[in-house]
Amino acid sequence: MNGRIWMGLALVGVCVQAQWLHEPTPGAPRTADGKVNMSGPVSRVNGKPDLSGIWQAEGTPRGPGTLFGLGESTNSKYFRDILSDFKPGEEPLTPLGAEMLRQHGQPGVVGPSQSCLPDGVPHADLLPEPFKIIETPREILMLYEVETTFRQIFMDGRKPLTDPSPTWMGYSVGRWDGDTLVVDTLGFNNLSWLDARGHGHSQDLRVEERFHRRDFGHLDVTLTVTDPKVFTKPVTVNFTEQLLPDTDLLEHYCLEDEKDAAHQPGRTGK
Repeated sequence: MNGRIWMGLALVGVCVQAQWLHEPTPGAPRTADGKVNMSGPVSRVNGKPDLSGIWQAEGTPRGPGTLFGLGESTNSKYFRDILSDFKPGEEPLTPLGAEMLRQHGQPGVVGPSQSCLPDGVPHADLLPEPFKIIETPREILMLYEVETTFRQIFMDGRKPLTDPSPTWMGYSVGRWDGDTLVVDTLGFNNLSWLDARGHGHSQDLRVEERFHRRDFGHLDVTLTVTDPKVFTKPVTVNFTEQLLPDTDLLEHYCLEDEKDAAHQPGRTGK
Protein backbone atom coordinates (compact mmCIF):
# COMPACT_ATOMS: atom_id res chain seq x y z
CA MET A 1 0.00 0.00 0.00
CA ASN A 2 1.25 3.48 -0.82
CA GLY A 3 2.70 5.32 2.17
CA ARG A 4 0.36 8.22 1.47
CA ILE A 5 -2.62 5.91 1.88
CA TRP A 6 -1.34 4.77 5.27
CA MET A 7 -0.80 8.38 6.25
CA GLY A 8 -4.24 9.34 5.01
CA LEU A 9 -5.87 6.53 7.00
CA ALA A 10 -4.08 7.70 10.11
CA LEU A 11 -5.56 11.16 9.64
CA VAL A 12 -9.14 10.05 9.00
CA GLY A 13 -10.00 10.14 12.67
CA VAL A 14 -8.78 13.72 12.91
CA CYS A 15 -10.75 15.34 10.09
CA VAL A 16 -11.73 13.82 6.78
CA GLN A 17 -11.86 17.24 5.08
CA ALA A 18 -8.48 18.43 6.44
CA GLN A 19 -6.42 17.47 3.37
CA TRP A 20 -6.81 18.36 -0.32
CA LEU A 21 -6.26 14.80 -1.53
CA HIS A 22 -9.08 14.72 -4.11
CA GLU A 23 -9.02 18.24 -5.56
CA PRO A 24 -9.13 18.14 -9.39
CA THR A 25 -5.95 19.35 -11.11
CA PRO A 26 -6.83 22.58 -12.98
CA GLY A 27 -6.47 22.40 -16.74
CA ALA A 28 -5.72 18.68 -16.85
CA PRO A 29 -6.80 16.89 -20.05
CA ARG A 30 -9.45 14.30 -19.22
CA THR A 31 -11.02 11.28 -20.86
CA ALA A 32 -14.76 10.85 -21.31
CA ASP A 33 -15.07 9.21 -17.88
CA GLY A 34 -13.45 12.19 -16.18
CA LYS A 35 -10.06 10.58 -15.49
CA VAL A 36 -6.88 12.51 -16.22
CA ASN A 37 -5.51 11.65 -19.65
CA MET A 38 -1.90 10.84 -18.78
CA SER A 39 -0.91 10.73 -22.45
CA GLY A 40 -2.54 14.09 -23.18
CA PRO A 41 -0.74 17.21 -24.39
CA VAL A 42 1.65 19.24 -22.25
CA SER A 43 0.67 22.80 -21.46
CA ARG A 44 3.26 25.51 -22.05
CA VAL A 45 4.26 28.69 -20.24
CA ASN A 46 6.16 31.38 -22.12
CA GLY A 47 6.77 28.88 -24.89
CA LYS A 48 8.31 26.23 -22.61
CA PRO A 49 6.76 23.04 -21.21
CA ASP A 50 5.02 23.56 -17.88
CA LEU A 51 6.64 21.03 -15.52
CA SER A 52 4.33 21.93 -12.64
CA GLY A 53 2.65 19.07 -10.83
CA ILE A 54 3.15 16.37 -8.24
CA TRP A 55 5.53 13.64 -9.35
CA GLN A 56 6.86 10.33 -8.12
CA ALA A 57 9.51 8.05 -9.58
CA GLU A 58 8.07 5.00 -11.34
CA GLY A 59 8.87 1.84 -9.45
CA THR A 60 10.24 -1.53 -10.44
CA PRO A 61 7.80 -4.44 -10.00
CA ARG A 62 8.33 -6.22 -6.71
CA GLY A 63 10.20 -9.47 -6.81
CA PRO A 64 13.38 -11.15 -5.54
CA GLY A 65 15.93 -8.58 -4.46
CA THR A 66 13.54 -5.64 -4.36
CA LEU A 67 13.55 -3.25 -1.45
CA PHE A 68 10.47 -1.65 0.02
CA GLY A 69 9.13 -0.73 3.40
CA LEU A 70 5.76 -1.20 5.01
CA GLY A 71 3.25 1.03 3.27
CA GLU A 72 5.66 2.26 0.59
CA SER A 73 5.08 2.27 -3.14
CA THR A 74 7.27 0.13 -5.33
CA ASN A 75 10.52 1.93 -5.93
CA SER A 76 13.04 2.47 -8.69
CA LYS A 77 16.03 0.16 -8.95
CA TYR A 78 18.19 3.28 -8.78
CA PHE A 79 16.64 4.21 -5.45
CA ARG A 80 18.00 0.91 -4.19
CA ASP A 81 21.33 1.05 -6.06
CA ILE A 82 22.51 3.94 -8.23
CA LEU A 83 24.94 1.49 -9.90
CA SER A 84 22.39 -1.24 -10.60
CA ASP A 85 23.10 -1.10 -14.36
CA PHE A 86 26.62 -2.42 -13.75
CA LYS A 87 27.52 -6.08 -13.32
CA PRO A 88 28.87 -7.10 -9.89
CA GLY A 89 32.56 -6.37 -9.75
CA GLU A 90 32.40 -3.88 -12.63
CA GLU A 91 31.06 -0.89 -10.68
CA PRO A 92 33.09 2.28 -11.46
CA LEU A 93 34.17 2.89 -7.87
CA THR A 94 37.44 4.35 -6.68
CA PRO A 95 39.03 2.79 -3.57
CA LEU A 96 37.41 5.57 -1.52
CA GLY A 97 34.01 4.86 -3.07
CA ALA A 98 34.33 1.15 -2.33
CA GLU A 99 35.38 1.85 1.24
CA MET A 100 32.41 4.17 1.79
CA LEU A 101 30.07 1.43 0.60
CA ARG A 102 31.74 -1.13 2.87
CA GLN A 103 31.46 1.14 5.90
CA HIS A 104 27.83 1.98 5.23
CA GLY A 105 27.00 -1.70 4.96
CA GLN A 106 28.28 -2.59 8.42
CA PRO A 107 25.80 -3.96 10.98
CA GLY A 108 24.23 -1.19 13.00
CA VAL A 109 24.87 1.54 10.44
CA VAL A 110 21.74 3.38 9.31
CA GLY A 111 21.38 5.87 6.50
CA PRO A 112 20.89 9.59 7.06
CA SER A 113 17.16 9.45 6.24
CA GLN A 114 16.67 6.80 8.94
CA SER A 115 18.20 9.27 11.37
CA CYS A 116 15.72 11.97 10.33
CA LEU A 117 18.22 13.77 8.07
CA PRO A 118 17.58 14.95 4.47
CA ASP A 119 17.88 12.53 1.56
CA GLY A 120 19.97 14.85 -0.58
CA VAL A 121 20.26 14.88 -4.36
CA PRO A 122 19.80 12.73 -6.42
CA HIS A 123 18.29 10.34 -3.86
CA ALA A 124 15.34 12.68 -3.28
CA ASP A 125 14.35 12.42 -6.97
CA LEU A 126 14.15 8.63 -6.67
CA LEU A 127 12.16 8.30 -3.47
CA PRO A 128 8.97 6.21 -3.59
CA GLU A 129 7.25 9.33 -2.28
CA PRO A 130 5.96 12.43 -4.13
CA PHE A 131 7.39 15.86 -4.72
CA LYS A 132 5.87 18.98 -6.23
CA ILE A 133 7.35 21.19 -8.96
CA ILE A 134 6.31 24.84 -8.98
CA GLU A 135 7.51 26.71 -12.06
CA THR A 136 8.02 30.46 -12.18
CA PRO A 137 10.00 32.58 -14.70
CA ARG A 138 12.90 33.28 -12.33
CA GLU A 139 13.09 30.03 -10.38
CA ILE A 140 11.67 26.54 -10.15
CA LEU A 141 10.83 25.10 -6.75
CA MET A 142 10.85 21.44 -5.80
CA LEU A 143 8.92 20.60 -2.65
CA TYR A 144 9.62 17.10 -1.34
CA GLU A 145 6.94 15.52 0.83
CA VAL A 146 9.50 13.53 2.84
CA GLU A 147 10.88 15.77 5.58
CA THR A 148 8.97 18.71 4.00
CA THR A 149 12.22 19.61 2.21
CA PHE A 150 12.65 22.15 -0.61
CA ARG A 151 15.03 22.98 -3.45
CA GLN A 152 15.42 26.21 -5.41
CA ILE A 153 16.51 26.02 -9.06
CA PHE A 154 17.45 29.52 -10.21
CA MET A 155 16.57 30.33 -13.84
CA ASP A 156 17.82 33.94 -13.87
CA GLY A 157 21.13 33.26 -15.60
CA ARG A 158 23.31 33.33 -12.50
CA LYS A 159 26.55 31.33 -12.57
CA PRO A 160 27.21 28.33 -10.29
CA LEU A 161 28.93 29.26 -7.03
CA THR A 162 32.70 28.86 -7.01
CA ASP A 163 33.18 28.27 -3.26
CA PRO A 164 29.79 27.29 -1.80
CA SER A 165 29.20 26.38 1.82
CA PRO A 166 28.34 22.63 1.82
CA THR A 167 24.63 21.82 2.09
CA TRP A 168 22.39 18.73 1.92
CA MET A 169 20.54 19.73 -1.26
CA GLY A 170 23.28 21.71 -2.98
CA TYR A 171 22.93 24.88 -5.07
CA SER A 172 21.03 24.52 -8.34
CA VAL A 173 20.96 26.62 -11.50
CA GLY A 174 18.81 25.72 -14.49
CA ARG A 175 18.46 26.49 -18.17
CA TRP A 176 16.32 25.31 -21.08
CA ASP A 177 17.82 23.17 -23.84
CA GLY A 178 14.91 23.20 -26.27
CA ASP A 179 12.04 21.61 -24.34
CA THR A 180 14.36 19.99 -21.78
CA LEU A 181 15.11 21.58 -18.41
CA VAL A 182 18.79 21.13 -17.53
CA VAL A 183 19.70 21.55 -13.84
CA ASP A 184 23.29 21.71 -12.60
CA THR A 185 23.79 21.25 -8.86
CA LEU A 186 26.94 21.40 -6.72
CA GLY A 187 27.99 22.50 -3.24
CA PHE A 188 27.00 19.35 -1.35
CA ASN A 189 28.20 18.17 2.01
CA ASN A 190 29.43 14.57 2.14
CA LEU A 191 26.82 13.27 4.59
CA SER A 192 24.01 11.99 2.35
CA TRP A 193 23.84 8.62 0.60
CA LEU A 194 23.19 8.32 -3.12
CA ASP A 195 20.96 5.27 -2.65
CA ALA A 196 19.53 2.91 -0.07
CA ARG A 197 22.43 0.49 -0.53
CA GLY A 198 24.85 3.06 0.86
CA HIS A 199 26.91 4.50 -1.98
CA GLY A 200 28.42 7.71 -0.66
CA HIS A 201 29.96 10.79 -2.22
CA SER A 202 32.43 13.56 -1.49
CA GLN A 203 31.98 17.32 -1.46
CA ASP A 204 33.13 17.29 -5.09
CA LEU A 205 29.81 15.73 -6.14
CA ARG A 206 28.16 17.37 -9.11
CA VAL A 207 24.71 16.36 -10.36
CA GLU A 208 23.13 17.14 -13.72
CA GLU A 209 19.40 16.51 -14.12
CA ARG A 210 17.64 16.72 -17.49
CA PHE A 211 13.84 16.84 -17.24
CA HIS A 212 11.70 16.32 -20.34
CA ARG A 213 7.90 16.19 -20.06
CA ARG A 214 7.00 13.87 -22.93
CA ASP A 215 3.25 14.05 -22.25
CA PHE A 216 0.91 15.25 -19.56
CA GLY A 217 1.56 12.38 -17.16
CA HIS A 218 5.24 11.49 -17.62
CA LEU A 219 8.48 13.32 -16.92
CA ASP A 220 11.56 11.59 -18.35
CA VAL A 221 14.75 12.20 -16.37
CA THR A 222 18.37 11.71 -17.36
CA LEU A 223 20.59 11.97 -14.31
CA THR A 224 24.39 12.20 -14.39
CA VAL A 225 26.46 11.97 -11.20
CA THR A 226 30.08 13.11 -11.33
CA ASP A 227 32.45 12.71 -8.38
CA PRO A 228 36.08 11.86 -9.28
CA LYS A 229 36.91 10.98 -5.67
CA VAL A 230 34.23 8.28 -5.56
CA PHE A 231 33.57 7.22 -9.18
CA THR A 232 36.10 6.46 -11.89
CA LYS A 233 33.77 7.98 -14.47
CA PRO A 234 30.47 9.87 -14.56
CA VAL A 235 27.43 7.68 -13.89
CA THR A 236 24.26 8.28 -15.93
CA VAL A 237 20.85 6.73 -15.28
CA ASN A 238 17.48 7.22 -16.97
CA PHE A 239 14.11 6.95 -15.24
CA THR A 240 10.60 8.39 -15.38
CA GLU A 241 8.62 10.44 -12.90
CA GLN A 242 4.88 9.80 -13.09
CA LEU A 243 2.32 12.51 -12.42
CA LEU A 244 0.06 12.13 -9.38
CA PRO A 245 -2.97 14.20 -10.39
CA ASP A 246 -5.93 15.39 -8.32
CA THR A 247 -4.01 15.30 -5.03
CA ASP A 248 -1.53 17.31 -3.00
CA LEU A 249 1.42 16.86 -0.65
CA LEU A 250 1.04 15.96 2.99
CA GLU A 251 3.14 17.47 5.74
CA HIS A 252 5.78 15.00 6.89
CA TYR A 253 8.45 15.27 9.57
CA CYS A 254 10.77 12.69 11.08
CA LEU A 255 11.64 14.41 14.32
CA GLU A 256 14.32 13.93 16.93
CA ASP A 257 14.19 10.90 19.21
CA GLU A 258 13.12 8.67 16.32
CA LYS A 259 12.50 5.04 17.41
CA ASP A 260 11.70 3.11 14.21
CA ALA A 261 15.28 2.26 13.21
CA ALA A 262 15.88 0.35 16.44
CA HIS A 263 13.15 -2.15 15.48
CA GLN A 264 14.55 -3.00 12.06
CA PRO A 265 16.26 -6.40 11.76
CA GLY A 266 20.01 -6.07 12.00
CA ARG A 267 19.84 -2.38 12.81
CA THR A 268 20.43 -0.37 15.92
CA GLY A 269 18.89 3.01 16.57
CA LYS A 270 20.83 6.19 17.12
